[in-house]
Amino acid sequence: MSSVRGKVAVITGAGSGIGRAVALELARREASIAVSDVDPIGLRETADQVAALGARVHQQVLDVSDAAAFETYAHTVAEHFGVVHQIYNNAGIGAGRAFLDSELRDYELVLGVNLWGVIHGTKAFLPHLIASGDGHVINVSSLNGYMAQPDHGPYVTSKFAIRGFTETLRIEMAFANHPVTVTCVHPGGVKTNIAANAIAAAESEGMEPTATDRARAKVINDKVLKMDPAKAARIIVDGVEAKSPRILVGNDAKITDLLVRLMPRQYTKFVVALNRRLLAP
Repeated sequence: MSSVRGKVAVITGAGSGIGRAVALELARREASIAVSDVDPIGLRETADQVAALGARVHQQVLDVSDAAAFETYAHTVAEHFGVVHQIYNNAGIGAGRAFLDSELRDYELVLGVNLWGVIHGTKAFLPHLIASGDGHVINVSSLNGYMAQPDHGPYVTSKFAIRGFTETLRIEMAFANHPVTVTCVHPGGVKTNIAANAIAAAESEGMEPTATDRARAKVINDKVLKMDPAKAARIIVDGVEAKSPRILVGNDAKITDLLVRLMPRQYTKFVVALNRRLLAP
């Protein structure tokens, strides 16, 4: 029997990609689901698919960078279900460019969603998770939470920070004997809309992506993002049920983790060579 059966799980960024796939996987394992996203159309599609699997579902449009909205959302979900056991802080965008070409608002945009979204979600829901007696915080970092790469400064910064925040929270929960498990997820190249969404997010903020930005997004989408989100979701939920502190999703994530551990000084050369190859015509 699945250990998430009967649990109430909250998933941000559930309008597509990993978030949607995790919501569906949890529904198959008979959890109750609260889904949110800034995209109302994608969100409604996810909620409909979850409901079609027979799971109870709550949906709400949410901007995770808005702390007050997140706090209100947490109370709404807790009142709707009566209890909350898990939060998957998954919402994220992937905008970025070389630091010399970046503006401060590049960092503000990405950190506002990727990092502050995780912090806001954890802050808003943690009291409810503790009260449940069997809580779990699942924060989605990335392969880029332990390996840097060029032209993705805002994204890499946010994902390294998520890892540090999550590991600190895990230690604090253990030190205080709170009944909350804390997990950091590091996906590799999962086939999601993150590259295209990065361009859209920049445009919505009045920034005009360059031809290089658009070409890089296409390369990432075509050459890097390969894994089926449904497979990634199974790995993630299996890890959550096992109460794993760290979940690596995909062979690329596992190999890169090993590379960085074994060659912490030399891996820079590898990353430079890999990115030159990926961006080659």
